Amino acid sequence: MGQVVRKYYLKTPLRDCDVKKLAVGDAVYVSGTICTLRDRGARRLVEAVNRGEALPVDLKGSLVYHAGPLVRRCGEWWEVVSAGPTTSTRMEAHDPKLIAMGVKAIVGKGRLLEGTRRACREFGAVYMLYPGGCGALAAKSVKKVLAVYWLDLGMPEALWVLEVKDFGPLYVVIDCEGKDLLMNHYLRVRGRRNKLVSRLREGVGVHY
Repeated sequence: MGQVVRKYYLKTPLRDCDVKKLAVGDAVYVSGTICTLRDRGARRLVEAVNRGEALPVDLKGSLVYHAGPLVRRCGEWWEVVSAGPTTSTRMEAHDPKLIAMGVKAIVGKGRLLEGTRRACREFGAVYMLYPGGCGALAAKSVKKVLAVYWLDLGMPEALWVLEVKDFGPLYVVIDCEGKDLLMNHYLRVRGRRNKLVSRLREGVGVHY
């Protein structure tokens, strides 16, 4: 029997009690306000904090989505066409700072490292994966573009503030205790690989 996946529907701003009940492997759907950040936008946000400048968004209880959405202008409004996740490892240098400023959930794809795990554990936050290649599906969850900042960085790198409904499924891979599902898989695969290499070097037959 496979592990039963627990499913949660949450609303932003996220509260401590929302994230503390989540465990690795849980599926989450989020409604409310989220914002997108990529490399240059995340760097500008952190630099603004370091200079003591006011931020364009309130990060307390927020969800930050590592994505560079494709957006088109429709008269006075914006429409999100696609919003697939970008590789989160590139934002590793900034994510602990964002979590320390009140971000409760980061969403992206790929692994995040010890700095983010430590910040999730210290400040009570989670990292969740959104399936890659599902940008059009993610766009269907966007009900409205509430604001956009820093378009001088380019459309993908700008800070987009979005109203979403049941954005997901998002899968918890780092919980607020610092447990890391992807790291566990990585260590398991590495152990099997090392054992296989050792057997090959010893000339021992390997059976699949």
